[in-house]
Amino acid sequence: MKVQVRGKNGFEVTDAISEYAADKLSKLEKYFKEELDAYVVCKVYNDHHKVEVTIPTKYYTMRAEVSNEDMYGAIDLTIGKLESQIRKHKTKITRSLQRKKGVKDIFHDDLDIEKLQRELVSTPVKKKAIELVDMTVEEATTALEMLGHDFYIFLNEETQKVNVVYLRNDGQYGLIETK
Repeated sequence: MKVQVRGKNGFEVTDAISEYAADKLSKLEKYFKEELDAYVVCKVYNDHHKVEVTIPTKYYTMRAEVSNEDMYGAIDLTIGKLESQIRKHKTKITRSLQRKKGVKDIFHDDLDIEKLQRELVSTPVKKKAIELVDMTVEEATTALEMLGHDFYIFLNEETQKVNVVYLRNDGQYGLIETK
């Protein structure tokens, strides 16, 4: 796995941190057949450290973010979180995307698929059909606030494409535009 580590918020990445992250990420290689790139961002704040790891593949992107008092601890927890995601979603991703050529070839075959299927319990518990309403982003944001939800799907009046406006963790609003 090719690992790229960089610092943000004034954090200078040392060789020790870079090697530690690369060593920990190498444990995830057993799940994949091909060599992947991993991007690690280390941030420092007044009272904690944050580590974000992103591993893009051809068909989906794995991402984990963890805060901890210690940078090494944050790296450990982030790798653990990624490994859990991979194990939980391997079968689901392979099965749901197998129509696309090459997706089922991303993961190694020697993992216990039956065990992973038993652990996989993320089936939808509710299904809802919505009618797309033609509106501006501002109108969608207002609708989001009025409903008290954390996201709202609408047809963008300007682009005539489906958009999602959502409430971010920092209290601001985000917009997802479809292609």
